[in-house]
Amino acid sequence: MDPQIKKLFKDEMANEGAARFRVPPKSLSFIGGFQNFIYSYTREGSKYILRFTPSTLRTPEGLEAELDWIRYLAENGVSVSEPILSAQGIGIECVQGENIAFYVTSFKHAPGRKIGYPECLGNPRLYERCGRLTGRLHELSKRYKPSFKRHSWERNGYLLQARNYIPHEDQPVLYALDVLKAHLANLPVTSNNFGLIHGDINVGNFTIDDADEITLFDFDECQYSWYAEDIAIQLYYLLYVFGEGSKSERKVQYDLFMEHFVRGYEEDGRRLPDGWKQQLPLLLRLREIIVYVGMNRSWDLRQPDIWTRDFLRDSRMRMTNGLSLIDDFL
Repeated sequence: MDPQIKKLFKDEMANEGAARFRVPPKSLSFIGGFQNFIYSYTREGSKYILRFTPSTLRTPEGLEAELDWIRYLAENGVSVSEPILSAQGIGIECVQGENIAFYVTSFKHAPGRKIGYPECLGNPRLYERCGRLTGRLHELSKRYKPSFKRHSWERNGYLLQARNYIPHEDQPVLYALDVLKAHLANLPVTSNNFGLIHGDINVGNFTIDDADEITLFDFDECQYSWYAEDIAIQLYYLLYVFGEGSKSERKVQYDLFMEHFVRGYEEDGRRLPDGWKQQLPLLLRLREIIVYVGMNRSWDLRQPDIWTRDFLRDSRMRMTNGLSLIDDFL
C-alpha cells in the first residue's frame, strides 16, 4: 500500500463504508491488502469481503467493468467470489474523505483454503486445475461483450507509477521498462491471443475446496492484454523463489508446471493462445518489473532480509539485462 494513501484512510471511513452495506462496524476485521484496504465480515452465518479502493487507483467506470466481468464469469459457470449489492441496491458506494475518496465494494468470501509455499511447488494436480481454470476464463473472454470497458495493459497502474516509486539509482530499470514496452507494443494482437484477462492469477488469489474446485478472486488487476500474460504471471510466482544459484530447480519447476498446466488448458478442445510461447519471456519480464515497482512502493527496502536482498540483486540483474526467469533453458 502506498504510505501516503494509507495515511488518508481513516477509521470513520471504514465505518461509513460498512454501514452502506448494512455491516456493523464491530463486525469488520481488517485482513490487509496490497493496493486496497480489505476487511472481512460475517452476516447470517456467511462470510464476506469489504474492499475500499482509493479513487487515485480506479475510476467508477473501471470498477463497474470489473464487477460486470466477474458476474459474467459466474453466470457462465466459473467459480469466482461474486460481488454483492449495498443497502441501496448498487455495486459501488463512495466514501468521501478530506483529500481523497474511496470506492466501497463487497464480495462473497471464497470457500475453501489457500495453498501457499511450499505446498504450491511441485504440485502437478494444482497446475492442471490452474490450466483448466485459465483456459475456461480465456474461452469466455473471447465471447464477452462488456457493458463497461477496462483499461489495457499499458495503462496498468504499476507501469504508470514506476517513475514515482523506483529510486533514482535504479534508472536502468526504467530504461529497461521503456524498451520492453516498445517491444510489447509491436506484438501481434488477434482475437485468439488478446482479450480481457484476470491479470493476477497466483496462489494468493484463489482458494481450493474439498472437491478440489478453485474459486478465483481479486480481479482488481483485470485488463486487456495477451492471454499469455495470465500464464506468465502464474509461472512467475512459482519460479521467482528459486534464486540464480538454483537454476536447475527452477527448470524442473518450469517443466512440471508447463506439462500439467497445458494439459488442463487444452481440455475440451481448447487451444492455447497464438504465439504464447514466444510471448512468455517478454511477459515474465513485465511481471518482474511490476513486482519490483510494487515492492518499492509498499515496503521499506533499506534493510531487507537476506532472501529479499538476494532477490532484489538477481531481479535487477535480469531486468537491466533484458532477461526473464526462463531464458537459460528455453
